[in-house]
Order: sequence, then C-alpha cells, then structure tokens
Amino acid sequence: MTQEVLTALVRALEKGEEAALVTIVSAQGSTPQRVGAKMLVFADGRTVGTIGGSCYENDALGKAREALQTRKSQLVRYDLTDDFVEESGLICGGQMQVYIEPIEPAPHLYIVGAGHVAQHLARVAKPVGFRTHVLDDREKFANRERFPDADEITVDSIPEWLHRADVPSHAYVVVVTRGHRHDLDALRALAARDLRYLGLIGSKAKVKRIYDALVAEAMPLECLCRVHAPIGLDIGAITPEEIAVSILAELIAVRRGKIEEPHVAGASLQWKRMPAVR
Repeated sequence: MTQEVLTALVRALEKGEEAALVTIVSAQGSTPQRVGAKMLVFADGRTVGTIGGSCYENDALGKAREALQTRKSQLVRYDLTDDFVEESGLICGGQMQVYIEPIEPAPHLYIVGAGHVAQHLARVAKPVGFRTHVLDDREKFANRERFPDADEITVDSIPEWLHRADVPSHAYVVVVTRGHRHDLDALRALAARDLRYLGLIGSKAKVKRIYDALVAEAMPLECLCRVHAPIGLDIGAITPEEIAVSILAELIAVRRGKIEEPHVAGASLQWKRMPAVR
C-alpha cells in the first residue's frame, strides 16, 4: 500500500499536480491501521491508500484538502473511543495521530519581460526551487546568454503567447516588461486567470493607470484585487538586484503560506473609489 501511495505521489509531482500526504505517526491501543499507513489526497477529493477508513479518515481527508489551500502541515489526534467515532459504529479503544503534509511540485515561475529585474530574478529564483520560464518579444534580451539557468526561454509576442499558453493554476507569474503598454497587454491576458500568484511591477500611479484601463474594458474588479501590485515586499529596494530579491521574498512568502492575500488588497479597495488618472 505504501508503494502504491508513493508511486502515485511521484506521478503527481511529475505532472505538476499538488497532493497532501496523510501518515499515521503514532498509535496506541487498538487501531484499524498501524504506524506508517499512508493516504494521498488530491485537491478534487481523489485518494490513494487508506489510514483505516470510517469517519476519522473522512475527517482527515477534509483536513488534507484544507492543507492544500493553506499550505500548512498539521498534526491531528483521533481518539477512537470518543463520541466522534461511536457515531460510525467503530469503537476500537485506541488513539492515533496523523501528520498531514501538503506536497507541491517544483513551482513554475513565469517571468514576463526579460530586462534587468527579470535577469536577476531568474538567477536567484532557481536555487530556491522555482522552475523559471522567461518570455519577451526581443531575442536580444530573451536568450541563453542572459538567462543561462532558465528552464524555458520564449521569444514571441507577449500578448499573443499569453493568450495561447496553458499556464497552470499553481504557477507564479511576474510581469516586469519594459513599459506600460506591454504590462497592460500582459495583465489583460492574465488577470482573470486562476493563478497561485500574479504580480505587476511599477509605481502605484502606473498600476492605477493600468487598472483604470482594464476596468474601462470591463475587467471585473475582483480579478484586479488578486494582483500583487506594486510587486515585492517593501524592503526599500532600489537597484534591479534588490528589486529581484524583494520579489523573490514575496514569492516565497506566498509559497509558504505567510501571505494569504495580495499585500495591497486594502489599497486596491481604496483605488476603486479614486478618480481615474489622466
């Protein structure tokens, strides 16, 4: 059974699919399964393996799906003599603890734009586990010499490629193009998508102009409120190298569940009531 679970986990990671691993880590008295029993839970509720069945397994399944949302592991105790179990007719007289661990594949980072910030971001993101994809319409910038460690480099029209591309929902996307028009094109193609992270570089004034333009095109406000903009944690970054570090810090914080919502969510709500910048 353990082999089946681990094989399924490897296949899921190879396909870029997230899953939560549920493992019995301690057991006392009479329990349906021994220490080490495992169950793999997917976001859609599919499971592989078992930790013994009955209502406590269903409870663990629910907590595992929650863990995939929160990105946080947890240790859960089940007393098989309590009322919770009696309702199912399973009274074993034991206790056990299960460890629920969300496991995600190497996250994919799409860097839209291949300028100086993008170059430094790709360099520092690779060692911390991101698979980097670089997109720009200029071969002079988007090339292997400037991005030697990138997993993929694409030279194409930014809006056309983004509209065609099947960017997975667990992907992180950073928009750092060379100008307002290209940022607008990129955000127009991305804002309505279900992404783990979407960030836009630029000042608050620039972000507001882009938001105004998209709202005028009937882009739903809730889509724009999911965007991290201006991008990166506020560490006083000035140089491209420092800005890249601030962006990476925000990506890691989102990945580890330290940031639940875009850090400018309040500012975005305030933006809704502001007049358009002309």
